[in-house]
Amino acid sequence: MAAVVIAGAGPTGLTLACDLARQGIPVRVLDRAEEFPAGSRGKALNPRSLEILADLGLAQRLAAHGRTHLPFRKYYAGAFVNDTDPFADARPTPDAPYEAGMFLPQWRVEELLREKLAEYGVKVELGTELAGFEQDEAGVTALLTGGGRIAADYLVACDGGRSTVRKQLGVPFEGNSEPESTMVCGDVEVEGLEPDRWHQWFSPAGAFMLCPFRDEPRWQLQSSPELDADGAPVPPSLESFRRLAELHTGRTDIRLSNATWLSTWRINVRMVDRYRVGRVLLAGDCAHVHPIAGGLGMNTGIQDAWNLGWKLGHVLRGLAGPGLLDSYQEERLPVAAWTLGITHAGMAAVAEGTRTPGVGVEAGRVGDLTGLAIDYRGGPLADDRLGGPLRAGDRAPDAPCTAPDGTPVRLFEAFAGSHFTLLGFGPGALPALSGLPAHVRPLAVDAGPAGLGDPDGHARRAYGVTGDALVLVRPDNHVALTVAAGPTAGDTALAYLTSL
Repeated sequence: MAAVVIAGAGPTGLTLACDLARQGIPVRVLDRAEEFPAGSRGKALNPRSLEILADLGLAQRLAAHGRTHLPFRKYYAGAFVNDTDPFADARPTPDAPYEAGMFLPQWRVEELLREKLAEYGVKVELGTELAGFEQDEAGVTALLTGGGRIAADYLVACDGGRSTVRKQLGVPFEGNSEPESTMVCGDVEVEGLEPDRWHQWFSPAGAFMLCPFRDEPRWQLQSSPELDADGAPVPPSLESFRRLAELHTGRTDIRLSNATWLSTWRINVRMVDRYRVGRVLLAGDCAHVHPIAGGLGMNTGIQDAWNLGWKLGHVLRGLAGPGLLDSYQEERLPVAAWTLGITHAGMAAVAEGTRTPGVGVEAGRVGDLTGLAIDYRGGPLADDRLGGPLRAGDRAPDAPCTAPDGTPVRLFEAFAGSHFTLLGFGPGALPALSGLPAHVRPLAVDAGPAGLGDPDGHARRAYGVTGDALVLVRPDNHVALTVAAGPTAGDTALAYLTSL
């Protein structure tokens, strides 16, 4: 019996599978495709997703394939306008190790996640389509199109905007579609352009963009569609891409070839009103779809999985009651609503901005798209008793510290894994760091020779702690509890943990 069945092997399903598998949870990942997708699709990981994937052990592998700084070369009505790098001045900070997002094709992200999942002995089951499911108080049974059945404790739908699971649950996918807002996309090989720029052409006739990837022969093409005699979009093809290139660039020296992943994309702004029905949960695109401005699609799905993974694991390991899963919906539904709002506003800003020479997709940055500012303040798992600048529910920041032997160490290194971390700032917090459950890692900071040193005060500043205090950090690296050190502080932390 599988503890968790995951329908869909995109970034959301794979992130969730990796998180569960490293906790020792039996998991099966089903995907109806006969082979793994090779399209670039979502092409950027934001800093918060990079932190998540680094926690899973993928930092070096991503860095080997991705590109952080990619200048934008903009043209208007065919004429060169300027080169810009929106992140040229961005630098890592003590509390945020990734100064900017990373460009790399989605197929590569999925490949690296599958490699990590295979290290836990789990492989994606291709050509395995979920036809439906049955559930009761004891469990859920996944029903396969070939007649097979898989019994599990939970089923998680990561099967995209047309989700079979969501439809069978009868969960509304509320919102609207904008069929008049259409783009064609594809992956093509390109000759005649510098491969160190994202080339973007804009004009009153629309947009045409070619984005390269590091050490990859194919670029991602995005364009306003070619229209037929009736004004309907022409289906994407290499021939159509070539005509669009000449129309928007005014050049004949740009040669496109070997087109793959041909897609027509229409704006949909939709989300569910619940993430859980009994033992079935929804994540990623099956729970929310939105405009591409800001590149939040793949990232929001990864972050859904990150929120859900430790909670499912703790419930199945007997470390928390099943009610903990309700907090997944309570924390992530507001994030989905925010994402729909900001991407819709960003898309409108891009459409308006591209009518002006020199303004490109940067216009879509109408808010913080790094993912670092997303918080769960006021949520069911946030217990704030310090009232400082960093509050329970916030992302737990990183900080450079020193080990007792003087070796540099970062807080994120201590957080990596599926455990809680109890930070004890100052010597007055030390008594609370003993007698903890096995799934809680104690970590003294600036508390004496046995813990981590904070010689430059980065950890204290990042956490807003001036005296002696405890900060309990969740497995998904959000702050759970803050409390001043004292005779009952340890009991307060234990009471929080036993209440889950």
